[in-house]
Amino acid sequence: MQSNTFYVASLEPEAGKLLVTMGIMEILSRSMGKVAFFRPVIENVHLRDPDIELILSRYCPAMSYEESYGFRADEVKSFVAEDKFKFVLEELISKLETLKEGYDFVLCQGLNSTSFLSAFDVDINMEIAKNLGCPFIGVINGMNQTPRDIAKEIKITADAIKESGCAHFATFVNRMAEDTLGVLEVELDEPDDTTGAPVFLLPENGELDKPSLADISKALGCTNITEAHEGMDRIVKQFKIAAMTVDHFLDHIEDGDLIIVPGDRDDIILASLSALLSTNFPNIAGILLTGGFYPGANTMRLLDGNEFSSPLLSVKTDTYTTTKAADSVPALINPGDERKIALALGVFENAVDTEQIRKMAALTSTPETVTPVMFEYSLFERARSSKKHIVLPESSDERILRATEILLRRNVVNITLLGNPNKIKALNASLGLNLDSAAIIDPADSHLTDTFSTVYYELRKHKNMTLDGARDAMGNGSLFATMMVYQGLADGMVSGAIHTTADTIRPALQTIKTSPGISVVSSVFLMCLDTRVLVYGDCAVNPDPNAEQLAEIAISSAETAQMFGIEPRVAMLSYSTGTSGKGDEVEKVRRATAIAREKRPDLLIEGPIQYDAAIEPSVAKTKMPDSEVAGHATVFIFPDLNTGNNTYKAVQRSSGAVAIGPVLQGLKKPVNDLSRGCLVADIVNTVAITAIQAQAVEQS
Repeated sequence: MQSNTFYVASLEPEAGKLLVTMGIMEILSRSMGKVAFFRPVIENVHLRDPDIELILSRYCPAMSYEESYGFRADEVKSFVAEDKFKFVLEELISKLETLKEGYDFVLCQGLNSTSFLSAFDVDINMEIAKNLGCPFIGVINGMNQTPRDIAKEIKITADAIKESGCAHFATFVNRMAEDTLGVLEVELDEPDDTTGAPVFLLPENGELDKPSLADISKALGCTNITEAHEGMDRIVKQFKIAAMTVDHFLDHIEDGDLIIVPGDRDDIILASLSALLSTNFPNIAGILLTGGFYPGANTMRLLDGNEFSSPLLSVKTDTYTTTKAADSVPALINPGDERKIALALGVFENAVDTEQIRKMAALTSTPETVTPVMFEYSLFERARSSKKHIVLPESSDERILRATEILLRRNVVNITLLGNPNKIKALNASLGLNLDSAAIIDPADSHLTDTFSTVYYELRKHKNMTLDGARDAMGNGSLFATMMVYQGLADGMVSGAIHTTADTIRPALQTIKTSPGISVVSSVFLMCLDTRVLVYGDCAVNPDPNAEQLAEIAISSAETAQMFGIEPRVAMLSYSTGTSGKGDEVEKVRRATAIAREKRPDLLIEGPIQYDAAIEPSVAKTKMPDSEVAGHATVFIFPDLNTGNNTYKAVQRSSGAVAIGPVLQGLKKPVNDLSRGCLVADIVNTVAITAIQAQAVEQS
């Protein structure tokens, strides 16, 4: 699938990412239909972002300013300080997905390298790009660097992008001196410096690094005495303070000068304007009068009677203050500044093979990277796509209520809470939550209790269940909730925050029962690593499954993986790989592999195989070179609960992976178990997963 997104970011200060952004936008707007522009983070200023203003005016006139950015830098700093950066990423993913619905391509531009510490900027840009699923375009500042130093920096940059988990689209080296371009091209041709992504070299252009007369006028709040607007786009290359006599002053003027002079120096003013009309003197950029003074009456009459092509600007500050302020004006490319825009695009197009980039963009696929934030966001989006009704029986636990509020606010599912309404509302009020849209059923005072008791009695009378016993059993919240699912009054149930796994699973086995062809209920954990999601099973339910049960667990786990968009490549784990080992445990895995392959020949299943050979391509080349699973496994089936439970916890704690689960599988309708030590986020994710499982049941 095509990516339809890029992320452009400077890797150091003053690298000139706007020039690269404009060049890429020019290519995309000609070949990709409707193109949007998005800045995840803008500066913490009250003024509108100049890059957004320029790009929207030229390439995205239909976009509003508000939809073109995510957060201000000060907001992100606060969230980072509060350890809430995950929230920032979730919101950015949501905003980008909204843009992708209305546009054919979205170009993202990273935050400025002065927003945070510069080293952190690079990290945060790559982290954002990775979580947005955007191929990364890095921009390096090549000014005042030797060709060999730049070549090393290109290699370091490529390694950093790869290590971050981002897809690397290209690197641009900007602001290079002309005499280093050819030398660097030779350096990049050396085999040891291959980066895997193309490198484009852009020369420095002095005019792009200088403000225009309009920039300075706007920044200093100048008054235009002559009201002449032609020439405001002239580039100011340097400043000249006029304090000499006219004769000596004229010896020092240069092309592109902004003459800064007290407003009562009529002689310098007239001499400067005359220089504009003379072919014998350099072409100055303009004249800036200081001190709030205007030329004398006769000089003004003289000016009024002539059509000078240059504005005459005036400020109230003194000459020193004015010069200092003018020197700090940034070199911007503003909307409508066609000269600078043309210059910037000319630099880009003369140095870059734009057709190569266009073809690369058309062929760019969505990176396989899936971060924990991306995966959790996808859970919510899928659950929202066809909202399901989930019942939660443990309303006395404040974690359940907090999770319920999050799920309702994010419009993920409809929820019914079981319990005494007055107690739920009291706890809700004490926590300051809003659960108005949640339904509440009290099993002790519900018309459903009699119906459920009768149905449960019929289901269990062969086990000597009596009608009175069935009615008493309905006091068990997990059973009552399971009966709601069984009777079709809810699509799924989640329990376990204050009950055991057996309390959750037993009612489901008694009523809902297993799917056709499946004799065992099992579980998986969705292991969200830094850049991918793996499926581990069974890590929570079956202590020592036999070969037939292990085969069923493998098939159920593969189906669960498919349900959540993970291509199943199943590794049947053991302490040996292939035919190298012997023993009862290895034979069990070998038989389970054969059974699973016979039942589901369409699945890629390998076993027995060791964990390292299953996950690491370099090990797989040695131990099992011809396998389609080895080195690329996504579903890992452990031979027993002891191995699976310890492994998932070891990976979770040592790598920082997010473990979502256990997710129960094998039932006709979804029921899921929580850990009694679960966090609110765990409950939220489990409810979303249950909703997605319910969608799959409905579609089957």
